[in-house]
Amino acid sequence: MTVSPAIAAVSYPVMEHFYTLQGEGFYQGAAAYFVRLGGCDVGCVWCDVKESWDATAHPHMSIAAIVDTIKATPAQLVVITGGEPLMHNLAPLTAALKEAGLQTNIETSGSHPLSGEWDWICLSPKKFKAPLPGILPFANELKIVVFNKSDFDWAEKYAAQVSPACKLFLQPEWEKAAAMTPLIVDYIKANPKWELSLQIHKYIQVP
Repeated sequence: MTVSPAIAAVSYPVMEHFYTLQGEGFYQGAAAYFVRLGGCDVGCVWCDVKESWDATAHPHMSIAAIVDTIKATPAQLVVITGGEPLMHNLAPLTAALKEAGLQTNIETSGSHPLSGEWDWICLSPKKFKAPLPGILPFANELKIVVFNKSDFDWAEKYAAQVSPACKLFLQPEWEKAAAMTPLIVDYIKANPKWELSLQIHKYIQVP
């Protein structure tokens, strides 16, 4: 790494990291290296990674180790996720990833101030803790998890606040996918500005 030793030594609580295919949203199907940071205060009842919530439960990993691990793979795209990754100052991490020639994507609820330099921001707001208004104009992708019919109106509320270029996705909550997917399909046909996001990594059984 050519970043400063001070940046290289910065560390984050990392629940897990792995090279796989992005399963959701605009980049679904693309090879991506995921870094899942510990810590979340949003508290989604249907969260499938609740073990990520407690940041203190996960070992710290230095930026140097994170970048070196990623560079040992063919990965060109890095997805920083959580938990809620913006609970941490991500500017040092994205500086190092950029220096290494990697694309930086983030998945966030938007409930904390934006930090870091991002090529792609996937905003997935949650009812349990509203996103900060300041992040909405910067979202490249709006991904709404649909748990019940009322979520369509809620999705439109945020679609009206993002930029016109923002990609819009509706994604069925995994445990209710059988019931909600047909409703989402019908909604998208009636409102074609939206697209369908499926958690394809779960269908093909990869991380």
